[in-house]
Amino acid sequence: MKLVKTFDKKIEIGDFSFEKGLMIIAGPCSIENQEQMFQVCSFLEREKIPFLRAAAYKPRTSPYSFQGLGTSGLEIIKKIKQNFSIQVISEIVDLEHLNFYRQYVDVIQIGARNMQNFEILKALGKTDKPIILKRGFGNTIEEWLYAAEYLLASGNEKVILCERGIRTFEPMTRNTLDVGAIALVKTITKLPVIADPSHAAGRHDLVAPLTLAALAAGADGVMLEIHPSPSQSVSDREQALGFEDFSKLLKKIQTIGPLFTRDIIHSP
Repeated sequence: MKLVKTFDKKIEIGDFSFEKGLMIIAGPCSIENQEQMFQVCSFLEREKIPFLRAAAYKPRTSPYSFQGLGTSGLEIIKKIKQNFSIQVISEIVDLEHLNFYRQYVDVIQIGARNMQNFEILKALGKTDKPIILKRGFGNTIEEWLYAAEYLLASGNEKVILCERGIRTFEPMTRNTLDVGAIALVKTITKLPVIADPSHAAGRHDLVAPLTLAALAAGADGVMLEIHPSPSQSVSDREQALGFEDFSKLLKKIQTIGPLFTRDIIHSP
């Protein structure tokens, strides 16, 4: 198996690099309207969080679930970039939108359902945009890393892996956050690894402990769902944090995060 053990590329996104600290990404499950997103952006700027999750398209298991605003959501992303100095992270689902993403999106996300969409992987591998590659909820670590190889082999070295929970027999959480996978992958490759405890838990009360567990396992950052009014969110309201709860969690991250060194020993 060909894996990038010697990879040591410094990924820089605006003023951020992984050498400087943890990557904290926050935002709603999906873009609902401009007012909501401007509220979130203003809050994140006050908290000095440079990364916004902003999904215009939401692949969903049920065809009756909210699928995102689509092109209207892309227009809101454009307005965010015109009004805020924030780095936008957004999932791509169709390569016909790639030119827009090149222009207005700072980090392109490949969602769990597209982890093995090889045409998307090869196309994004030819861009110079940082890519967040989410692990599929039914995929092994090896399959996840091979998907990363598609990006790397196509020329894009700005790859960030994201563990977002896998499907197990346990029904009391949405997915099972594979904390062991974070630790294991850090011994195989030097690619940054972040975690998405919100999608893993499916419950807002578990987001904080899973966040801290991921950081203890060596995660280089976390992606968190927040919403101005979680109970009114049109999608995944059960796992979204309100602004106050996010601020409390952020203080814990800032206090505990530095205790967990990311200078781990990699396999030869």
